[in-house]
Amino acid sequence: MMNIRIRQILFFLFLALFSSASFAQGTYNKSELVKGWHLLDKEKDGVYGISLDKAYDFLRLKNLKSKQVLVAVIDSGVDTLQEDLVHILWTNPGEIPGNGIDDDHNGYVDDIHGWNFIGGKDGTNVKDDSQEEGRVYYKYKEIFDNKNIAEDSLNSESREHYEMWVKAKKKIMGDGSNDGVDLLMLKRVVSACIKSDSLLQVAMGRKEYTGNDLDSFLAKDMDTRTARSVLLYLFKENHIMDMTNTTFISDFTEQADREEKKMEIKETAPKNYRGDIVKDNENDITDSVYGNNDIMASDPMHGTHVSGIIGAERNNAIGINGIADNVRIMMVRAVPNGDEHDKDIALAIRYAVNNGAKVINMSFGKNLSPQKSWVDDAVKYAESKGVLLIHAAGNDAENVDSVDNFPNPNYKNSRSHAKNWITVGASSDPRAEENFKSYTASFSNYGKKEVDVFAPGTRIYSTLPGGNKYGNLDGTSMAAPVVTGVAALILEYFPNLSPEEVKYCIEKSAVMPVVKAKKPGTENEMVPLSDLSVSGGILNAYGAVKLASAIADPKKKDVQKSSLQKERN
Repeated sequence: MMNIRIRQILFFLFLALFSSASFAQGTYNKSELVKGWHLLDKEKDGVYGISLDKAYDFLRLKNLKSKQVLVAVIDSGVDTLQEDLVHILWTNPGEIPGNGIDDDHNGYVDDIHGWNFIGGKDGTNVKDDSQEEGRVYYKYKEIFDNKNIAEDSLNSESREHYEMWVKAKKKIMGDGSNDGVDLLMLKRVVSACIKSDSLLQVAMGRKEYTGNDLDSFLAKDMDTRTARSVLLYLFKENHIMDMTNTTFISDFTEQADREEKKMEIKETAPKNYRGDIVKDNENDITDSVYGNNDIMASDPMHGTHVSGIIGAERNNAIGINGIADNVRIMMVRAVPNGDEHDKDIALAIRYAVNNGAKVINMSFGKNLSPQKSWVDDAVKYAESKGVLLIHAAGNDAENVDSVDNFPNPNYKNSRSHAKNWITVGASSDPRAEENFKSYTASFSNYGKKEVDVFAPGTRIYSTLPGGNKYGNLDGTSMAAPVVTGVAALILEYFPNLSPEEVKYCIEKSAVMPVVKAKKPGTENEMVPLSDLSVSGGILNAYGAVKLASAIADPKKKDVQKSSLQKERN
């Protein structure tokens, strides 16, 4: 999902739409940052991309042959007809398409390209859902609200529920500060943007246009000029000049709806979106056979973009080049427009592992995890099967060393944590964000202990739904699949490496920028990336495959195992 900077842009849009202020017509100066910058090389191209061409040159010189790697993407869905993805989607060899029979006896009928854990058996699908804090708050409200709770008197389970409820209440009710979105203004802005879009469709003589089309359009009257200025500002500010107006309006409307739900939840319990459609027993992890095989469903933009970053077909003279050149993408749909449910994530991980995935991308997250133990058990299961999990750090510009972000590799009620897990923050380029100008993304979460590595996450150009559509999106959701693509590339050519060894290659080869970067969430606090992550650097595919080649050498294997053992201790 696109991360529209609502608080930053409301005032500008309000002035533009509801005052007499006028805006000069003319094209915006386009950044020199090229499409696909995340794949480029600092030395050759002047940007801290991942040096992908150098990585492939190295592998060719080694005369190595690749082995196909299956990558699972737990996400919102995927456009199965996207021209750059259609040939790299996983096809379940044990299923006969469309016969309505569970041919491979895994419990999931006609799971041809993956499975949808947030769908109903009748073919309906969950699109919108509530936030986890709302679900938790109202689940325990009657038990804890307006009660004189003595925590010492609670047993361990009740104390856990109480502490989680307190966190949920604070998230919903706030801390008394006035930093929320003006909902009335937001509604007016969304409505006005829809009207502006309608006006521009007529003026341009087309129902669908991109930000680039709008940039070159010459408006002839004041109303059209104002409409153009407002929407062009939004396209530019969010780095989505290649996105269509229909996709943008839909996404902006959805984000506004989420803000409205945040306000409503203070007074009213959230609707049971998932339960009304899925109809499983959400409190029973063993009730695992539910959902449907519709992995495109209603809103596959996020998952389509993520999938393209990882493995869009390379060198086919259309669209883009993904990172890994010999992968298949399995889509496991478990992420709605709202917060995911722990049960769905736990079962999605298990489904991916059981069907042969070696890497799992997880570009989602939330503030609370009521059934974390279920997810932890799934992570342990993945670890036991040699599967690497890669997770986005989140987009709140917060320190996840001290702020909750789920799922995470830290096992509940234990000091141990998963060794098969990489948490990814978003790096950037000073040209990517006009008001931040840093090698870190303004929105990225960070953590000296919890975030393993940074990878490009601004203006990432990839596949979009619609058959032949492409565009830029921002987020740690985009940074995580950059790492996933490199992890898959390593396993293609060095298939005997363990998840822990792949992680080691990625972390130890990360490149530290020669200058400090801005700490996300601050105006001008400059810090080294070693203050923001474990590796202290930005992902580098060339360095990672070189290191993988070295440690895959049987002569050096014992040395590598010794190094990893020292780090564990």
